[in-house]
Order: sequence, then structure tokens, then C-alpha cells
Amino acid sequence: MDYTVKIGGAAGQGIQTIGGLLGEVFARSGYHVFTIQDYESRVRGGHNFYQIRVSDTRVTSSLESVDILIAMDLESEARHRQELTEGGVMLYDSETLKRTYEGHQMLDVPFKRLAVDEAGGPVMANTVAVGAAMGALGMDTDILESIISERFARKGPEVVEGNINALQAGHAYAKNNCRSCEFLPARKGKRKLLISGLKATGMGALASGLKFYAAYPMTPSTGIMDTIASKATEFGVVLEQAEDEIAAINMALGASFAGVRAATGSSGGGFALMVEGLSLAGMTETPIVIFEAQRPGPATGLPTRTEQADLQFVLYSGHGEFPRVVLAPG
Repeated sequence: MDYTVKIGGAAGQGIQTIGGLLGEVFARSGYHVFTIQDYESRVRGGHNFYQIRVSDTRVTSSLESVDILIAMDLESEARHRQELTEGGVMLYDSETLKRTYEGHQMLDVPFKRLAVDEAGGPVMANTVAVGAAMGALGMDTDILESIISERFARKGPEVVEGNINALQAGHAYAKNNCRSCEFLPARKGKRKLLISGLKATGMGALASGLKFYAAYPMTPSTGIMDTIASKATEFGVVLEQAEDEIAAINMALGASFAGVRAATGSSGGGFALMVEGLSLAGMTETPIVIFEAQRPGPATGLPTRTEQADLQFVLYSGHGEFPRVVLAPG
């Protein structure tokens, strides 16, 4: 078992909600999950996607091919239809897209109508889409129903019941109407933890004995600071949101020089401001850990995307020669 699900649509259509629910149910089912997101720096519009690879064996990267494409807008079909595998299928709502597609790989699922008929309103159309994806994959909905009950408990039993009805409606529709769906889910296993790379980095720092962290918010590195801040009291960490990146690295250096395990973090543009402080660490032989969450540059660049264009910069930044250890995920 090794399938890829991609959800495409505009900002504001709930792409992250759908992807997050699917990723969570796959992980709780005991499968290995690898997800990626692509989104623009805007609240509404544009094109975004959330891609999930699910397998019964360990996975460490995403694939270019897609087995199930949930197209929430016309651009998703135009951009990603050619990524479908030979046995893949695209789920879409012709009423929403105002277009009908022909072919055995196209499954028209009335997300909006099913949400209105079964759940009482179009707002639950995304839950219908999640159910349709589960139905196409041949997976049952028991774990997902538990997740929905947990997430929407505070909103009352009516909201929980409505979402479960929407989920079941989408699941039944895809299961009964997708003639080309031949996906075979593997046997469920022990529940796994689904965690983002930023959160894992922050938790790793806490586990290593971190006691001081200073940083200035800069996407996408801010998630590390948020994770540490959420556990600072529990782990006895002093966290300082500095006025800028220059102050952040010098605060961390001061803490480290005083004998405290310290770190700082930023993205490419912020790390550029830290370079003089890095050289100071080299001159004073003060250990410092710097998290550099790379995003496309130059200058401000693209804040919502990532790449590995800073590797050369990290290797040779700072005036003078001094040793440094660089760990870069492949």
C-alpha cells in the first residue's frame, strides 16, 4: 500500500482542514504519513494544495504522481490532472466548478448538495469531500468519526452529528459510484504520531536540555519558537522574543557564554543579520545552535514556501575561518 492524495483549491476553501483530517486518520490507523503543503501569502484566492502520502511502510518524501485528486476549483484540475496515476481518480463537484469532466478517472461527487441534504448546510461540504476520499480508498470511517467528535465537541452535538452525517454521505457516494476505484488499504496497525517538521525541531531542542531561546518571528521558522513557548514553563526554558535577529543571536550567545544551553532561529533574511554574531561565536569559542528555516530568496523572497538555497550561505557565512557543524535534511 502506497497512495498519494492531493487536495487542491483556493485559499479560504478549507484545503488545510481536509488535508489535516485525512493525515490524522491515516496516522491513527497506524500507517506511515508524509505531507507537504503549498500555499500563497494571501487570505483568499490563489492556488493551494495539500498532498498526503500514506503507506504501510516507512516513507520519507512525497511523490510526483497522485492517486486521488480532490479538485475544489478549476485550477486544480488544470494543474494536477496530468499527475494522476493510471488507476487514479479525480473527485470534484460539477455544481461548484460549473463544469463536467468525462472519463473513467473523473468522479462527480455533489459535495455541496450532499452537505445540504444530509448535514443541513453547505458549510460541511469539505467533510463530504473527506468522506468521499475515504470511500474511494476503501477505508472505513470509524476512526475519522472519533476525530470529528473530539474536534467539534465544544460546538455541540448538532455540529458533531452534522459532520458525521456529511462524512458518511460522502463515503457512501464514492464507495457506490467509483467503478474504477481499486485501492486496497492495508491492515490497520498501532497508532502513530503525526507531527510537523517545525514542531519536531522544537520538541527535539527541549529534549536536548534547551534552557534559553531568543528569536524574532520570521516565517517559516516561527513554528519552532511557538513550540518551545508552549512548553517553556513545563521544561524551565526562558524564551525571549527579541526586537530583531541581531539582538536574538547576541542574547543567545550571552546565555551560552554564561553556561546555559541556548539557541536561536530564523529564516534566510534573518540569518543574514546574524552573521556578525556568528563570527563572534567563532572568536569567543562560544557554542550556539542556530535553526535556519530556509525559504526562497533573495531578500524577503517567498515567505510561505521553502527551499534549500541557503546551504552555501550557511557553510561559509561569517568573516574569518572557524569550524561549524551543519545538519541539513535531505
